[in-house]
Amino acid sequence: MKIKYYGHSCFGVHIGGKNILFDPFITHNPLAKDIDITAIEADYIFLSHGHQDHMADALAIAGRTNAMIVGIWEICEWAGRHGHTNNHPMNIGGFWTFDFGTVQMVKAVHSSSFPDGTYAGQPAGFVISGDEKTFYYSGDTALTLDMQLIPERHNINFAFLPIGSNFTMDVTDAVTAAKFIRCNHIIGMHYDTFGYITIDHNEAVNRFNQAGKLLTLMTIGQTLDI
Repeated sequence: MKIKYYGHSCFGVHIGGKNILFDPFITHNPLAKDIDITAIEADYIFLSHGHQDHMADALAIAGRTNAMIVGIWEICEWAGRHGHTNNHPMNIGGFWTFDFGTVQMVKAVHSSSFPDGTYAGQPAGFVISGDEKTFYYSGDTALTLDMQLIPERHNINFAFLPIGSNFTMDVTDAVTAAKFIRCNHIIGMHYDTFGYITIDHNEAVNRFNQAGKLLTLMTIGQTLDI
């Protein structure tokens, strides 16, 4: 399985012969200025919630690739109103089997609105199971006891968790989240993009090490085999 980091909370994952893109926020992210969105391949675009820093490039990439947008009902309705008809709506707790594997939409504790301020449905995360591995993309979230339910159904091999604090959980709570989901390898996201969420990288890695867990902080443009 290959993972490519495009900055902030945007990752591409190659799984089951398909390219999945999560929360594309690239052209408005100065840290991702060297990423060319016209070169990004996507069969699916998963959107965790409606904030601009998670879906600013979704329609542009979906329009070029005809990727299927997967998100909560309101986000798929929004995509349809903007002319993109290849959408798959889900809601919290639901499962669906796609051609690359099975997806469960799970709870995230955050807020969600479109750029015009209208309601974008509930924020969400995704647990994705393929032939190779099972992973959890949490989206923007606080630490929540509901995370303890995830390993009751899934064996998580690795997880994408926010660690930047202020808008999401911080490193300390992310370590606890890793324990809740019984996962030893965490890929950090939602940090450093803005002044509000700047972190000390060494301290963050050490905190996870002390808990017996691995924190990977990818550089923008980096590809990781996992």
